[in-house]
Amino acid sequence: MILNILQYPMRQISLYSGLPRSIYILFIVRIVNVMGNFVYPFLTLFLTDRMGMSATGAGTYFIFSAISQAIGALIGGKLTDHFGRKKLIIIFQGLAAVCFVPCAFLGNSILVPVLLILCGLFSGAAQPANSAMVTDLTDKENRAKAFSLLYLGINIGFSIGPMIAGFMYRNYTRWIFFGNAASILISLILLFIFVEETMPDKEKIEKASSINDAEAPEAGGLIRALFKRPVLLMFILVRMINQLIYSTIGFSIPLQLTNVFGNDSGPAYFGIIMSFTGIIVVLFTIPVTKLTMKVRPIINMAVAGMLYGIGFGMMFYMDFLWLYFVAAFIFTLGEILDVTNSGVYVANNSPVTHRGRFNSIITLVATAGSAFGPFVWGMFIDSFGLQKQWIVCFWIGILSCVLMLLLRVFEIKFLIRRQNEQCN
Repeated sequence: MILNILQYPMRQISLYSGLPRSIYILFIVRIVNVMGNFVYPFLTLFLTDRMGMSATGAGTYFIFSAISQAIGALIGGKLTDHFGRKKLIIIFQGLAAVCFVPCAFLGNSILVPVLLILCGLFSGAAQPANSAMVTDLTDKENRAKAFSLLYLGINIGFSIGPMIAGFMYRNYTRWIFFGNAASILISLILLFIFVEETMPDKEKIEKASSINDAEAPEAGGLIRALFKRPVLLMFILVRMINQLIYSTIGFSIPLQLTNVFGNDSGPAYFGIIMSFTGIIVVLFTIPVTKLTMKVRPIINMAVAGMLYGIGFGMMFYMDFLWLYFVAAFIFTLGEILDVTNSGVYVANNSPVTHRGRFNSIITLVATAGSAFGPFVWGMFIDSFGLQKQWIVCFWIGILSCVLMLLLRVFEIKFLIRRQNEQCN
């Protein structure tokens, strides 16, 4: 029995065997990078507690931040498809790290959120290159495993970082900025030394031309290529609903915990709960991936919407800390399904010539949810109170579930129609 217990982790990890070497390096890079992501989990508290902004004011800041990330993503997506992946990641992530350093010395100055908006621009520009690199290194056979492994790496880091930052936030705020900058620089050194450039050459593009599927090369710009894939376009729009709900993690949950448990305990509890979600991801990503690998990504996304609705909706009224851990467990299972399946779906439907630009759309969706979510929720909280927000989250999650199921029906009809056109 003891031997079986010891062998269990190895049997689980074996899911990720056989992946390209660079994917394992990127796994380590993600851990280091996210472990030092100290600033953004506590940004809502910094803006409201330290700078005195209202919930609406903080939500407005997130809109400006998302706009900068969206602009960065569009720029980065275009550059990625023309100049390569690795060099753009190093340049833009390096500039993002530089932006954190002066924040450590500026205290509560308005320059801090301005620099963080600039940091968002650079981070957004690097994200399409990151995702395109993963797509380059994988194919339809191992892509789900690769995205699952990298998501696991993100959350191994996230299970540690917010807990450390939660205890530093009150008395050692400047070290949050220093730590964030240092983790980015370390991750870039690893990338520079151990990962080769992955941008497809002419031979790979010509090889993809012979394959009549969604990854075949396309001529023209992003809009033209995207409208040739209407199912993907609708998928992206529906996923924005999930992002709207998910934006409450960094915006509304810290406000709720501070209201319930006080200014001293609330931030620390938020850090612990966020670390708990990271632990859940570490423990359950492999089993969930094994269970759902053969299920269509859209179906998995429908289940994710339902779990989001239940997990966030149950926070309508909770005074006991343990109930927040139950809610976090439920919505984190939804997060696992959401993040791993959305990346795979977009990668499988991206032309080899447009991988950077198509992945910039994913960044746009994520930033739109993280920006307009806090703005919408901020106005809602100021008008109707924090508690009623969770009822709305429940129904939005159910709506997302239903729309994904309807989209699967449309996908089947679209594929049948395309096959008939090819036969004729």
